[in-house]
Amino acid sequence: MEDKMEFQYYLPVHIVFGRKKVAEVGALTAPYGKKALIVTGTSSAKKSGLYKKVAQSLTEAKVSHCLFDKVTQNPLTTTAIEGATLAREQQCEVVVAIGGGSIMDCAKAIAFLAVNNGDINDYIYGRKTSEKALPIILIPTTCGTGSEGNGFAVLTNPQNKDKKSLRCNAVVAKVSLVDPECMMTMPKKVLASVGFDALCHCMEAYTSKLAQPFSDALCLYAMELIASSLVKVYQDAQDIEAWEKLTLASTIGGMAINIAGVTLSHGMEHPASGLKDIVHGYGLAALTPVVLEASIEGCPDKFARIAQIFGGSTAEELPGIIRKLLQSLDISFSLSKLGFKEEDIPWMAENCVKVSAASIANNPVVFSQQQITEIYKKAM
Repeated sequence: MEDKMEFQYYLPVHIVFGRKKVAEVGALTAPYGKKALIVTGTSSAKKSGLYKKVAQSLTEAKVSHCLFDKVTQNPLTTTAIEGATLAREQQCEVVVAIGGGSIMDCAKAIAFLAVNNGDINDYIYGRKTSEKALPIILIPTTCGTGSEGNGFAVLTNPQNKDKKSLRCNAVVAKVSLVDPECMMTMPKKVLASVGFDALCHCMEAYTSKLAQPFSDALCLYAMELIASSLVKVYQDAQDIEAWEKLTLASTIGGMAINIAGVTLSHGMEHPASGLKDIVHGYGLAALTPVVLEASIEGCPDKFARIAQIFGGSTAEELPGIIRKLLQSLDISFSLSKLGFKEEDIPWMAENCVKVSAASIANNPVVFSQQQITEIYKKAM
């Protein structure tokens, strides 16, 4: 019997891409509300001057604002609840986020919780659903998560360390302002980590069991962009054209995972950064080569295609190619180097099966909890 081609594609996000576009934030936000909650991390947006620019643009467009600046990396459900409480008290009508993936994800959760009652964990695990949230405007300052292009918000529950995403169309941004110049203040270490995250999104969505023609086309294009820009930007932070390519690829990667999901590298990383609060991209760096080695037989043609984009020819070469790339970005890590011990593995493997069931099922080869335990061991 022949395979019939059947798929759906739905992604309602208005992306405004280009240098200096951040100046338009006021005009783009005004249609969605007269009072904004600006969500940032604790310091970067203020130091870089971006917060001031955004606040000024909002004021000029007659949008008043208040500030929530408590978001940290691997944002907590409790932080999102705190932000939503402020949004309600201040009667904010729109949420504007300035920052990387953690800040954008937390802002999405704040916008969601501001209008939905009950426990956020019920929504994360699908025990409850809602299709409403405050309108969201995103200004990414890192090129990695692609959160500006999808309806995911990854949060960590501080009580049980579950790191899992809230997924719903209500948290897709109304407008994402993607300005490559906003990326250029990133420290090199952050760039290496987020750039690798962007690549993982593309590799995983491309090889996912949910892959379809639109996601494949997006991933192939974005991986070409990353291959020609990531190391370049890492070596020369002034190369604005390379920044444009990398920034675009990151947004596309975020769109691709909205369609095709992520696979086992992300599925295994979430328990790791949930447990130890490590940098997400470093966790991916430790896990991806070993996950690739175990998964290649699941779709060798596609893995070969990725290897070719990065200058190789066969699927078997891909883990080595990725290890070399990680070396050139100075993020060759093992889990033990990141502070994990053998005794952490049973909890991570069990938690992986709990929080990442979908990512495990999407992987080209589906592994049991015991096999996942072995992959964690290889990554030590």
